[in-house]
Order: sequence, then structure tokens, then C-alpha cells
Amino acid sequence: MPIPPILAYAALRVVKAVPILVLIMIGSFLLIKLAPGDTVDALVGDMGGADPAFVARLRAEYGLDQPVLVQLWLYLGKLARLDFGWSYVYEQPVLTVLTARLGNTLLLMASSLSIAFVFGVALGAFAARRAYSLTDNVISTLGLVFYAMPSFFLSLLMILLFSVTLGWLPVGGIRTIGAFNTGWADVVDVARHLVMPTAALSLIYLAFYMRLMRTSVLEVSELDFVRTARAKGAGETRLMVHHIMRNALLPVITLLGLQFSTVLGGSVIVETIFSLPGLGQLAYTSVVKRDLNMLMGIIALCSVVVVVVNILTDLVYAWLDPRIELK
Repeated sequence: MPIPPILAYAALRVVKAVPILVLIMIGSFLLIKLAPGDTVDALVGDMGGADPAFVARLRAEYGLDQPVLVQLWLYLGKLARLDFGWSYVYEQPVLTVLTARLGNTLLLMASSLSIAFVFGVALGAFAARRAYSLTDNVISTLGLVFYAMPSFFLSLLMILLFSVTLGWLPVGGIRTIGAFNTGWADVVDVARHLVMPTAALSLIYLAFYMRLMRTSVLEVSELDFVRTARAKGAGETRLMVHHIMRNALLPVITLLGLQFSTVLGGSVIVETIFSLPGLGQLAYTSVVKRDLNMLMGIIALCSVVVVVVNILTDLVYAWLDPRIELK
């Protein structure tokens, strides 16, 4: 039985991604080693200092006394066995900490990108259908404001307004401490904690998608096949849904895949401000504490997520445009 082309293409992309991931890990390891300080320096700093003999024993215990290339080879060997090492800050296996934090970050990113994509596409198409009108100008101006406003500034404004002044939403965290909610009560509690982080992270990308969708709809509306369909008597709603939107979505889908890694980086700031226990806050702590194993584990996990999302984006792109062949 022949393998479906879509599965063969996905498998080929996964195989091609392996050397890319290896190069990412090698480059990240060497760049981190070039930075001043290491895990032992952070531990000694927390202790208030230590004698040179004790520092030397710690470096030997953690394997930091060996040449950098030897450390890299040993780390890649462990990584091949899916052993991400031990976190000296959290005193747990790195993989255990990562799996506990990954869900919160993916939930934040999925909600932010979904809201930005859906509302950005809808507002962009709506503005394009009323191009150069007052409605179009208002939507475009709001998009420019969202695009120009940094996420950290918007986060602080929302905390000041909705948490401090109005008291409607919790300041930070992912759940109310000591509430011990279950079922739908827990879902509602998590949703309330994610309202402000999601809004802060999604509004800037909503502006991206809105402006791009508006431009794309205007361009597709002037193509020959749209004029032909309109000349045959197709209604404006049918033209928009069946002809214009499907083709106008192609550049927006491409941008969605490319920006996934950007959103992942932006979550570092948002998670830190709102004290969300996710990969972003974990990465910040790992850099400050010089937790090399944890930082490398985050880089590996994020690289895999970004590669998978890009493969899925290509598959969706091919589904929207049948002219594209999966090779």
C-alpha cells in the first residue's frame, strides 16, 4: 500500500530537521560557554563565596573542569539518549521541570496566536471590503497603535488598570494559591489568570495579521479569476468566502508559521511580568542562575516545537493552495 504524499512529505521534513536541530544545539552550547560565568560561579555567589579548593571540587563534580569540546561531546551523547541532564537550581531532572512548564507556555501561545489570527484576519478582511472609508481608517489606526505599543508596557498598563485599580483580574500566576479548584472552577480560574497575558502578547501580532490581510484581500480582489466570477453573477459573500479569502490567507498563514518562534521569545517578557510558571520565566531564571542544562533543554524543546509548527504550516499552505506540490 503506497504511503500518502502528505505523510511522506512530513516524514522527509522530520528527517531533514534532525541535522538542523543538532547544529542549533552545538551553536547554542558554544555561545553559552562564551558568556562569562557558569553554574559553579552562580552557586558560589549564592553562598557568599568559597575557598578555591571547594570551587575546584565543584567544577570537577559538574564536569566543568574539562575542555569545552569534551563537555560538548558528552552533552550531545546524553542528548542522543534523551537525557537532558540535572538542574542544579531546581534539584530535579531537566525533563521533569520542562514537562511541568511546557503546558503553561503552549496554552499562552496557542490562545495568543489564535486570538491574534482570528481577529486579525476578520478585521483585515472587513477593512479591505470598506477600503479608504472611515471604518478602514479607524481599524488601521488601532492596528498601528497596537503594533507600536511594546508588550511589556501594555502588560504594566493592564495590571495597573484591571488588577490594581478595578480589581477585576489577578495580578499574576496561573492559578489562585490555596483555592484548590477542580473541574470547571479550575478552568475558569486559569482563564482569568490568562486574560491579561494573552491580550498583551496577542495585540501586537493581531496588528500584523490585520494589516497583511487587508493588503492581501485588496490584491486578490483585483485578480482576473475574481473579476470573472463577479461577471458570472457570483454574490459578494460567495466571492469573499470561496474565492478571495482562501487565496488571501496564504501570506497570512506563512507569517503565522514564521512568527511562532517570535511569539515564543516574546513570552519570556510576558511570563516574567505576570509570574507565569512557563518556559519563558524558566529561561530567564536559568540565565540568571547560569543553569546550563536547563537552558539547553529549553532551547532543544523550543527548537523542536518551532520545527513541528513550520512543518504543519507548510501542510496547511498546501491544503489551501492545491497548486502546491508536496516534495
